[in-house]
Amino acid sequence: MTPDSHGPTTPSPARIRFALLALAMGGFGIGATEFVAMGLLPDMAADLLPGLSAESTDAANAAAGWIISAYALGVVVGAPTIAAAAARWPRKRLLLALLAAFSLGTIASALLPTFELVVAARFVAALPHGAYFGIASLVAASLMGPGKRARGVALVLSGLTIANVVGVPTITWLGQQAGWRIAYLVVAGIFVATFLAVAVALPWQPGDAGATMKRELRIFTRTQAWFALAIGAVGFGGLFSVYSYVAPLATEVTGLPAGAVPIVLVVFGLGMTIGNLVGGRLADWSVRRSMYLFFATLSGSLVLLGATAQHPLGLGAGVFLVGASAAALSPTIQARLMDVARDSQSIAAALNHSALNIGNSLGAILGGLVIASGLGYVAPVWVGLLLTVSGSILALGTFALDRARRRRGIPLPSVTGAFGAIGD
Repeated sequence: MTPDSHGPTTPSPARIRFALLALAMGGFGIGATEFVAMGLLPDMAADLLPGLSAESTDAANAAAGWIISAYALGVVVGAPTIAAAAARWPRKRLLLALLAAFSLGTIASALLPTFELVVAARFVAALPHGAYFGIASLVAASLMGPGKRARGVALVLSGLTIANVVGVPTITWLGQQAGWRIAYLVVAGIFVATFLAVAVALPWQPGDAGATMKRELRIFTRTQAWFALAIGAVGFGGLFSVYSYVAPLATEVTGLPAGAVPIVLVVFGLGMTIGNLVGGRLADWSVRRSMYLFFATLSGSLVLLGATAQHPLGLGAGVFLVGASAAALSPTIQARLMDVARDSQSIAAALNHSALNIGNSLGAILGGLVIASGLGYVAPVWVGLLLTVSGSILALGTFALDRARRRRGIPLPSVTGAFGAIGD
């Protein structure tokens, strides 16, 4: 008998490490497919919108931001739909299906000829995003063991953040040299390799046998779940209002050559990698305190970037700190959402990525609007600060509601069992 086909056995430590690495590879591919558009946005605008680009580079870049927004909206739609509908599937089988969909959607993004079709392909390619991260986070948490839930989430997300250190800058450079379509074909190859790694490495894990669509969708009846989703959707927009337009920020404001954009992306990615790991560890200590800390740090980082983006050192320090503090928020927000979701865990783990990608779309759209209005490439930084402060206010509100319920003697939800209890 094999554990993958007939039921669970206890995997060896070596296989657990291999499985966690395979899950992180999926995060690496997702990070590449999502974020490579940021560095190649001017190239994609010039190729797909040649008429508009000839009239106004700024207008073409702003319009091309819809490529980023379409991907984000695909995540928003796909995450709850797939997670709720497929919660009972064996988790390995579901992850393989999602990786196959990623591969096909990314190939379509590379090959379709027009702007409108590429936007549609990016939407379709994004549909598996949230469900992959949600299910992979549940699997990683199970493999990591009790008391390490947020660290399991952070480990899966580490593939995404490492992609921003290594994958996105490298693929951005390749896209600048060989064309953005070649860049997306490389990303598709990463997904194919991940499919093979997951097929070989991941132990068999059952789905949630008690899951039903009705039970999973019950999350939408809970006030605190809506608070958690709003925190991610609004607060995380601060990152993407900057990240979506980091290439023209570096070239038009700081005055760096286009060849320096991959270096800026490396700095961004290093910040995200470090912040993600710190955020996972601190969220296992206290979700509330960690969220307050990281929102304050993100706000200060955006102020620094907006004030010093004209100077290379200011740009580098700003993007590093923005990336670090925003990435630290991701496992923190996911842990909060899983806490308040109660028995709707599959959809909760996926919905976090819907919320964060609403922030992605919101940041890209609002950043594009202020650029198109002639306010310049620093203006999205101040839009990001406004979104971050709004997220901070929502965080204060959700924990104030916790305190009010505690005073009334209403027990607060927590997650135990395979995920371990988590601090407040």
